[in-house]
Amino acid sequence: MAGIYIHIPYCKQACYYCDFHFSTSQRTLPAMIDAICQELNLQKDYLPGKPSLQSIYFGGGTPSLLSPLHLERILNTIYKLHHVETDAEVTLEANPDDLSLEKLQSFYQLGINRLSIGIQSFQDDVLRQLHRAHSAKQAIEAVRQAQAVGFRHISIDLIYGIPGVSHNRWLKDIEQALALQVGHISAYCLTIEEKTVFGRWYQKGKLTPTDDAVAAAQMALLIERLEAAGFVHYEISNFALPGQFARHNSSYWKQLPYLGVGPAAHSYDGHSRQANIANNALYIKSIAAGKVPAQGEVLSPQDHANELLLTGLRTIWGCSLSRIRQYLTPRQWDGLQQEIARYVAEGYLQLENDTLRLTKKGKFIADSILEALFVVD
Repeated sequence: MAGIYIHIPYCKQACYYCDFHFSTSQRTLPAMIDAICQELNLQKDYLPGKPSLQSIYFGGGTPSLLSPLHLERILNTIYKLHHVETDAEVTLEANPDDLSLEKLQSFYQLGINRLSIGIQSFQDDVLRQLHRAHSAKQAIEAVRQAQAVGFRHISIDLIYGIPGVSHNRWLKDIEQALALQVGHISAYCLTIEEKTVFGRWYQKGKLTPTDDAVAAAQMALLIERLEAAGFVHYEISNFALPGQFARHNSSYWKQLPYLGVGPAAHSYDGHSRQANIANNALYIKSIAAGKVPAQGEVLSPQDHANELLLTGLRTIWGCSLSRIRQYLTPRQWDGLQQEIARYVAEGYLQLENDTLRLTKKGKFIADSILEALFVVD
């Protein structure tokens, strides 16, 4: 089983916190659709053994900017080149301001069966602070209209740790998300990335990041409230009702192969990774010449071990130590065991038979734990 990720590198406007690859000019969009379909042809044999596809994911950028005709053309190309499971998960990332009832109906008729809606907050002043293009009213309406059209798998994105946003206001966002009765919620702590508006403001002293203790308290509120509502905290930033786990993203965490298409898209075939150039014009030019503009890297045994730690520990499934051990030298394995024992003794990690997982309190310092466990020589 495998998946395909399609990167759509366009947005209406730049959110102040976002450092993903995108352009606010859609001038090259028609040529980009051509290039994406052509890359699908060029990369049709990338996935080893031509496995069935269990997921297709349109990410970005803002894929909901595309017309139904654009999406139909890409989907038709995928179905022509690959065997897609009849119950495959087909996800479209969307912004609320793009989701008219007519567009939602068209998306649903195309076979898109999961929406990931970037809401971030249900409070208008916070949305303006983040430089989002939609209002709180549009966000609520978009979810309700999607449900009315027939979408049963809807995920919404939220952000916590936003400067100036109190615990009570954050809790209101959580309660509003629950009131909408969606099955999946992704919640991310705001990070100040260097090459963003917030990053520039931070360098100039115009923005003070939320204190780590405040952000941790808001994460604790999130976990407590969502788990009380029946959600499973199945990955550090992801919560879902039973049966609503994101199949495509779970394949990343389980180290399953996937093909990434479009500028800045990444791919993994089980042995190596490759990344397409993050430049729209150069990507289109290269694909037109029949060449995928990607740089690849064959993973070393150490890389495999670290990736298993990175992806597995973030999830409820944890990681298999026997699987990790096969990639390490005896000295590396001894060093890793010592670090694991320390964090188990301190209550941050739990070792059950062969499976290593973060404990509840370990989730709050996951990055620090991973940094300590990574094998560096």
